[in-house]
Amino acid sequence: MFQNVGEMILLFWKSLQALPVAWRQRRKILEQLFEIGNASLLMACVLSLFIGGVLALQTGPVLVERGMSSFLGGIVGLSMCKELGPVMMSVLIAGRIGSAMAAEIGSMQVYQEVDALRTMNINPIHYLVLPRLLAISVALPLLVVFSILVGWTGGAAVSALNQDIGVSFQSYFGNLREVVEPKDVLNGLAKSLGFALIIGVVGCHQGLSTIGGPRGIGRSVTKAVVNSIVLILIMDYVLTRLLMVFDH
Repeated sequence: MFQNVGEMILLFWKSLQALPVAWRQRRKILEQLFEIGNASLLMACVLSLFIGGVLALQTGPVLVERGMSSFLGGIVGLSMCKELGPVMMSVLIAGRIGSAMAAEIGSMQVYQEVDALRTMNINPIHYLVLPRLLAISVALPLLVVFSILVGWTGGAAVSALNQDIGVSFQSYFGNLREVVEPKDVLNGLAKSLGFALIIGVVGCHQGLSTIGGPRGIGRSVTKAVVNSIVLILIMDYVLTRLLMVFDH
């Protein structure tokens, strides 16, 4: 475990050192941006819509019983922008994109294409890792913003249409504006950037570490997804604690 963590930190450091040559890989960065961002919009929309709806459905009746239904917008708003939006979207991207990174790079490693790049004096970190890291670092925070907005809308729709809750759009969004501040959304974006780096580094590291044939590729994909999700949840606690300290 410690060896893997050390290798991932070293890979991340080498990627940071390669930033000055990122412009040369702009075409690959744009391709990865499309794959990570645009191609994930539909899943992000469906996931966020129902997360917001479930939040309103679970908390709405409890608040109505206690005469606090007017606070529903703020509760859903804070939950989506500070926790559920970044975490659930990162888990989704870890399953969809982290696995794809591990599979693509793992296949190249197994079939000696990475060795061929080195033979042609092409640095695999510049060519394979850096574009993916930069693309996911831009795409995931943008997806999280989209997820937050859709989740708020899903919560508002359930609040207004469910007879047991009966909170109007005006009351819902009025309370949301009172409770949710710009710094809360920025907290979610800061978390999503950290999660994006975790997904990118873990996926690329597992791909470059692949040994064996198709079975080895399958193991790398599984490890990439599982390790990413575990590290996301650990980092979620760490970042939440740090952000709470900075807020005070």
